[in-house]
Amino acid sequence: MLQNYLKIAYRNLIKNKVYSFINIFGLAIGIATCLVISLFVQDELSYDRFNEKADRIVRVVFKANINGGKINESCVMPPTAQALKNDYTEVQEATRLRNLGTPRVVIGEKLFNDAPMAYVDANFFDVFTIPFLQGDPKTALIQPNCVVLSKAAAQRYFGNENPIGKVIYFKKGADAPAFRVTGLFDKIPSNSHFHFDLLGSMASDDEAKSTSWLTSNYFTYLVLAEGVDYKKLEAKLPATVEKYMGPQILQAMGMSLSQFRTKGNELGLHLQKLADIHFYSEGTNELEASGDIKYVYIFGAIALFMLLIACINFMNLATAGASKRAREVGVRKVLGSVKLELVRQFLLESILLTSFAVALSMLLVQVALPIFNDLSGKNLHLDFMANPLTLAGLLAFGLVVGVLAGSYPAFFLSSFKPVAVLKGRFTGSKKTIGLRSGLVVFQFCISICLIVGTTVVYQQLSYIQNKKLGYDKDQLLVLQNSWALGKNEAIFREELLKDSRVVNVTASPYRPAGPTNSNNSLAYPENNEAQIMRTLQYGIDDQYIPTLGMKIVEGRNFSKAFASDSAGIIINEAAAKAFGWGNNAVGHHITRNNSFKKVYKVIGVVQDFHFKSLHESISPLLMVYENNWGLIVKVKTRDVSELLASMKSRWAAFGVDEPFEYAFMDDLFAKTYVAEQKTGTILSLFSGLTIFIACLGLFGLATFTAEQRTKEIGVRKVLGANVGQIIGLLSKDFLKLIVIACVVAFPLGYWGMNQWLQDFAYRIEISAWIFVLAGIAAIVIALLTVSFQSIKAALMNPVKSLKSE
Repeated sequence: MLQNYLKIAYRNLIKNKVYSFINIFGLAIGIATCLVISLFVQDELSYDRFNEKADRIVRVVFKANINGGKINESCVMPPTAQALKNDYTEVQEATRLRNLGTPRVVIGEKLFNDAPMAYVDANFFDVFTIPFLQGDPKTALIQPNCVVLSKAAAQRYFGNENPIGKVIYFKKGADAPAFRVTGLFDKIPSNSHFHFDLLGSMASDDEAKSTSWLTSNYFTYLVLAEGVDYKKLEAKLPATVEKYMGPQILQAMGMSLSQFRTKGNELGLHLQKLADIHFYSEGTNELEASGDIKYVYIFGAIALFMLLIACINFMNLATAGASKRAREVGVRKVLGSVKLELVRQFLLESILLTSFAVALSMLLVQVALPIFNDLSGKNLHLDFMANPLTLAGLLAFGLVVGVLAGSYPAFFLSSFKPVAVLKGRFTGSKKTIGLRSGLVVFQFCISICLIVGTTVVYQQLSYIQNKKLGYDKDQLLVLQNSWALGKNEAIFREELLKDSRVVNVTASPYRPAGPTNSNNSLAYPENNEAQIMRTLQYGIDDQYIPTLGMKIVEGRNFSKAFASDSAGIIINEAAAKAFGWGNNAVGHHITRNNSFKKVYKVIGVVQDFHFKSLHESISPLLMVYENNWGLIVKVKTRDVSELLASMKSRWAAFGVDEPFEYAFMDDLFAKTYVAEQKTGTILSLFSGLTIFIACLGLFGLATFTAEQRTKEIGVRKVLGANVGQIIGLLSKDFLKLIVIACVVAFPLGYWGMNQWLQDFAYRIEISAWIFVLAGIAAIVIALLTVSFQSIKAALMNPVKSLKSE
């Protein structure tokens, strides 16, 4: 009997191929997109949760507010870990990590510089769950000058040889110490907030033994005892700050911590749950780029809405298509079919459709994942055979949708009396028509919101790329490792200046975009320590400002002609305002108070320029006159490749074993906003798919409407209606629904994108034309979708239309 049902079901699917195709394809795209986004969301939410003690691990962070200047640092002071371990029984373990970047690794005559490294405490592997492959994780990092390698690094350095006991060197000059390999660990999971290939013993770092509470370079993690509320422990930390930091502040600044706080300042240690680091980090020195929980919400909502729209289309078209089969039900009842048989038939057809859609979605996921991974920078994969729960859930979902979609024809149509149906007394109810209209409004409301969102994202990204930054990022070459030339760096610089293709050269490791040195400074104006603030400091030469195309708005630039410039300082406009000098900063004095006090005289003010992400406002900046390494070259040639070849040749002539490395400043700037660019691309893709699915549903409903009104169209044509009038007749109802969708979507879209833009200190205004464009786009899309069936119906021979019954 089942075989007969399947044969009938298959014939009906072929007979109604337009509805069948739209239902299968639309639902498959919805399911596939939802699966891909679910993998992305699941990966984002899983960060750091692979650690066995994840629910008990917290990170110590430093926050301060000094004269209105907010400080959020993920690093804290060297003695913090041991002090908290000693003072609080709630702390079971405390471990530290110090990021070393990618040092040059020397093995024999080979040089490697692609492996990130950190110093970590000996108990690091007791805190974090990183699989150890060789060696003892408890003892591997106790002694100085020991290092453990990732499996990948060991393979690069030693091939298939056993790395344990091997010696590697880090290029630091002739006295570079030897590090002995004492362990091998597996790859750190991708969903971790840090990734390193080399972990050296913290005992090798002399600064780690420092007792200073005024310097901060160490990421510090605590393992709390079972059942401890980290918020209650955090409430005790002001006492730690008072105990350890207070005396050192008194010694350095001449005021007690309480006096410091009475002036409106605040500083302290805080705790952050390990699972919150990826989404909720505000530190300026994070180990890796953080995620954004807003994007998880956005993509999660898109997945939900897309799947909902696909299901709506499926059910909408199932009920619309079933209405055409009222006479079929009447005939089959007259011929002896009972209600149960009709119920089974309609449900089986619906479930068969969803089965095809589920099967197609599984294929689409495998095709889409590599593309999505390229766009998102993820490494997501889904093996349905290895994930039986996912497969079972997918099949169950298809069954539920199939039953729900088939329930209307199965239980509603099968209950009609055959005499009434065969006499033509059945028409779709107003409730059913109203429901379908409401669903169309919902679909296009979501689509319009996505059009608005995509447009705003691209407008903001365009604004970022074209905003005046206060410096010229174009035609700037950054030589990131020119320090390797040593004393020859000055000679290399002079050779470059003789090249007609070079405009200017400056030496400074401080760059407004990309990797840069970072030197925070405590400073106050004149002798007023009460106005002390935390500022960023650049060390530059006299060519830095002209090379980067910056503008002096008051005073002058540094000059070799003035020996006193070693005690001179240039500040930006934000610093002049923060110190209360306005447009009269030149001649005032600034005292820097770090490890020692030094007084500088302001000789110039540079126009504000963006040296941080546009997510942040321009903050006070100090520039001091120093001899530095790190060349930035302003070029004027379009044929940069020839210039680079010449520079590489000159570099090689000095006989250094460091490779010639360079980057373009505009590329470094663009990399700052890679996350936003990827988000914009992914959002555009999903928006397009959502609109496509909505159009599939609209196309199906237009087809249904045209078929329902075949005789009416024939009568109107006989009475003189032209093609344009017929098209208008069939299109106007859908256009009304799109207009209603616009009215609902515009305020929702404005609110959502206004929330997203709050993350940028410098942002666009959401213009009215964006909503006009979105509305026109939705109407045009709807018209194009409906027009095919409308024109087809309008061109039909009226004789054929009137004989259709």
